[in-house]
Amino acid sequence: MTSALWIGTRKGAFTLRPDARGRGWKLSGPQFLGHIIHHVVQDPREPRVLLLAAKTGHLGPTVYRSSDRGRTWKEAAQPPAFRKAADGEEARAVERVFWLTPGHACERGTWYAGTSPAGLFRSEDGGGRWQPVAGFNDHAMRPKWVPFGTPDGQLLHSISVDPRDPQHLYIAISIGGVFESTDGGADWAPLNEGCAADFMPDPNVPYGHDPHCVALHPGAPDRLYQQNHCGIYRLDRPERCWVRIGRAMPKKVGDIGFPIVVHPSDPQTAWVLPMDGQTVWPRTSIAGKPAVYRTSDGGKSWRRLDRGLPQSQAWLTVLRQAMCTDGRAPRVGVYFGTTGGEVWAGAGGGESWRCIARHLPEIYSVTHAV
Repeated sequence: MTSALWIGTRKGAFTLRPDARGRGWKLSGPQFLGHIIHHVVQDPREPRVLLLAAKTGHLGPTVYRSSDRGRTWKEAAQPPAFRKAADGEEARAVERVFWLTPGHACERGTWYAGTSPAGLFRSEDGGGRWQPVAGFNDHAMRPKWVPFGTPDGQLLHSISVDPRDPQHLYIAISIGGVFESTDGGADWAPLNEGCAADFMPDPNVPYGHDPHCVALHPGAPDRLYQQNHCGIYRLDRPERCWVRIGRAMPKKVGDIGFPIVVHPSDPQTAWVLPMDGQTVWPRTSIAGKPAVYRTSDGGKSWRRLDRGLPQSQAWLTVLRQAMCTDGRAPRVGVYFGTTGGEVWAGAGGGESWRCIARHLPEIYSVTHAV
């Protein structure tokens, strides 16, 4: 099985592929040079198909589709866009298409997209035409659920589809929280109990939270992990209260970061990459010493994995979409891209690391494709 890493950056898309001997990596690209690429995602139902979320310099936010594994691309005929505002209603315009998720395995051609400002969109023709999901975008509570944005604006991300039920959906919004739908997006409810919101007057509010990334385990979809602005959490459905498993992280490290990824077959295993979350929020590796932390027991304990990573003066950050696995259980490969333009590969689940690309633009996403 051949594989590739798709790298979305501030200045285009790149690919990394292992060489024939499996000892090195070949960098290709850029494609869409100069455009902001937020996400590149393979369709597991049709592996030749890729979708790419871009913000182009002259055309604005859009989606591109490839049906030949990324050799050529075609822009969506109808990119995600909010409906026309009614008289007296505040108009909304999509500023960024930020997140892409394939639909359920039984819904061939269905995709979801999350945008900034926070909006949810659905395509049923493989990404060619997108329609607003009115059940969320026009929900009566949406203005209260999404009270304001992050320094980067409102972001709807971490769209998850329950592999057992295409009607069961999760989304996350910065700032807003985690929300759940059990009717295909027609209606939504907050799912934030147990999560702190230290930046709010009431840290226990039901919505207005800042989840950075939420991951549903594909083989055990009742298990969700969350990296939040205020800690690392786990949720085991049908429970509705998140448990702060980040309390088990070393106190000098803390449990603040952007990405969280799960093991492809073991729901007890997940990886995070903490950053400095002091009051001024420097958003760099802690003390300039980046490290990945892995749990193998559902968050009861964490192990530092930094062999091969810089041991000092490495002031980087890894964004929410910029970490992934290659799905090769049991010896899973873990990968991340940095704001400094480097891509790192962790063999054996992150036991050792090596840099496989340097000098790229700021990296927004790293995804694996077969």
